[in-house]
Amino acid sequence: MCRVLKVLCAAADRDRLAELKRAAVATHWELVGGASSVQELERQMAEFMPDVVVVDAGLGDQAVDSVRGADRPARLVAVGRLARADAEASEIGEVRSAILGLPRPGGPVRT
Repeated sequence: MCRVLKVLCAAADRDRLAELKRAAVATHWELVGGASSVQELERQMAEFMPDVVVVDAGLGDQAVDSVRGADRPARLVAVGRLARADAEASEIGEVRSAILGLPRPGGPVRT
């Protein structure tokens, strides 16, 4: 069964979130939700169960803790520097490349 990759974006304010979502949108995956606080991020992690979460560094390390502590593991792409990110985009124009550079969801194939 095929399914689309779900990407959730989070930034500290609505303007930055809109900018981040525009940078992250692509035909290869579904952009879900959009959080502008850590509390929203936690709620949307549970609601949308994303495969990848793109977090602007301005949201801080607490956002990383929320992604890492979620029931469903998601890979983390940081825009800027955030400790424990799986990938990093030094500028917003690199977001799609950072998402594409991550391994596809799923685990090892077992026989």
